[in-house]
Amino acid sequence: MGKEFDKEKSRKLSPAEERRLKKFEAISADMEAKGYRKVELTIGIVWANIVVIFLAIPIVVIVMWLFAVNNPGVVPVISKSWEFLIFVISILVLIVVHELIHGFTWSFFAENGMKDIELGFMKQYLTPYATCCTPLKKTGYILGAAMPLITLGIIPLIIAIAAGSVLLLNIALIMTLVAGGDVMIIFKLLTYRSKAKEKLIYDHPTQAGCCVFEK
Repeated sequence: MGKEFDKEKSRKLSPAEERRLKKFEAISADMEAKGYRKVELTIGIVWANIVVIFLAIPIVVIVMWLFAVNNPGVVPVISKSWEFLIFVISILVLIVVHELIHGFTWSFFAENGMKDIELGFMKQYLTPYATCCTPLKKTGYILGAAMPLITLGIIPLIIAIAAGSVLLLNIALIMTLVAGGDVMIIFKLLTYRSKAKEKLIYDHPTQAGCCVFEK
């Protein structure tokens, strides 16, 4: 996995990523000149996908069990062709919405609002992304990272189980799993221990994860 992560870090950057990287390096130099120490908390995209696959098994089992307990006799599998079409279209649209929610939430904590948010697409991994180009306080960063999971995954899952909706259940379940990388980043940030009194979080401009500026 280390080699795969090195490949990701050395991949050819898009013009937008190169521009963000230069801005990040300038901000890093300024922060370090002010006495901050930089700590990178990033994850490999390939590794994140592998972890999500393994975590998907217990998550799916638990969700399906809860659905079965609350909706006896209802098979939680999409069987109608029109429902499957809605399912596929919904997932494709919501993956983009997922990133928009990241950016929109971070904008409330960013110095210049939506002007500090950039949206893009990583062609190598067929992955859309949203990134914040200014340091945020820990709470604001974590809230922005977690919001797609809450709004597109957890809340719809609760509604689907309560209402017995098979279509909504499957959509919400996939969107919960899609947020697996976000959960890994949040976990890494929450478990990072430091005696520093002041911490600012900067979304990494080219990798999945963030940098902590502390002093």
